[in-house]
Amino acid sequence: MKKSIDRPLLGLLVVFFLAFGLFITLTTFNKQLATLTRAKEESIPSSETSLIFAWPLTSSTSSTAPVEVNVFIRNANNVPISGRLVTLTTTLGSFSYNSQATDKSGKSTFYLSSTRAGIAEVTGMVDNQIQLKQKITIKFE
Repeated sequence: MKKSIDRPLLGLLVVFFLAFGLFITLTTFNKQLATLTRAKEESIPSSETSLIFAWPLTSSTSSTAPVEVNVFIRNANNVPISGRLVTLTTTLGSFSYNSQATDKSGKSTFYLSSTRAGIAEVTGMVDNQIQLKQKITIKFE
């Protein structure tokens, strides 16, 4: 007498091995696939979450110490983005350099000085394409 496996049992075995194979594939390659699919999204700078800070906010025109302006470039999820070109402009005074790339923490540091009294409004741009929403003002006396 020949033994054979019932068709429903054979069907269940096929479904089991297909599901098991899919499970193993997803658990093995999930992190790599997620990294590939999120790479573009995480490298897009956000004009809303990027920040501009300056210290001091009031400075003397005769001061030898310039105002330090720090720009932090981040994506929509507040993740720092490195290697982006940041360009700052001001309505008063001048920067020691207007453009520089962000470091691994997404930070660029600039130095502003002025020989004229008044209010300097500082604005920033990333990669000559994305205007930062935040602006800061610095008073020179």
